Amino acid sequence: MSLFALGLFHGINPAMGWLFAVGLGLQEQRLQAVLYAFGPIALGHAAAIGVAAIVVALLGQTLPTDLLLVLTGVALLLFSGWRLLVRFRHPRTRFRANWWQLVSWSFLMATAHGAGLMVAPFLAMMTPTSHALHAGHAHHSPALSESLGVALLATGVHTAGMFLAMVAAALAVYWIMGLEVLRRAWINTDVIWIAVLTITGGITLGWGLWEIWLV
Repeated sequence: MSLFALGLFHGINPAMGWLFAVGLGLQEQRLQAVLYAFGPIALGHAAAIGVAAIVVALLGQTLPTDLLLVLTGVALLLFSGWRLLVRFRHPRTRFRANWWQLVSWSFLMATAHGAGLMVAPFLAMMTPTSHALHAGHAHHSPALSESLGVALLATGVHTAGMFLAMVAAALAVYWIMGLEVLRRAWINTDVIWIAVLTITGGITLGWGLWEIWLV
């Protein structure tokens, strides 16, 4: 549920792709252009999340959950600080993008915004991790295939939430409100995104340190 809800949050962020889809539709003056963009944008986002999920699954084979949480929290805080300092500028893109260009753009945007890092704490708690460092018995370490299976399932659940929110936002703006509403009632989602990254990093780091202290 947490990963699905986080997918909804990612999906309503214009930077994750729905604004691009609406732009394509308005430029070509047809709904099919908006619908065409949904698939590759969701696939690119899923690829970015999948990379993070696989990395967490691989690290979980050698690191206990508490240390994995600490490392994830530190990475989130460092990335948040970097985003706050440089205020990432979005690359210029062509609206007449083909299918693979949309996939690549979505993957790069999700990666550059730290979407995978934001999901990493949830993945760290879900992915079976090795107990060898705590118990001293290597045979307690979960199979890699099991960890990768959890990672892929988590990626699918998260992407489903992202896809639903993206579709809802894009169609609402294209059909009902139009881009003019963004000029009148624009919310700086980039600042909100950085704040959420920072809060998530702080909670994750604190949680990991608490788990280490309890052990």
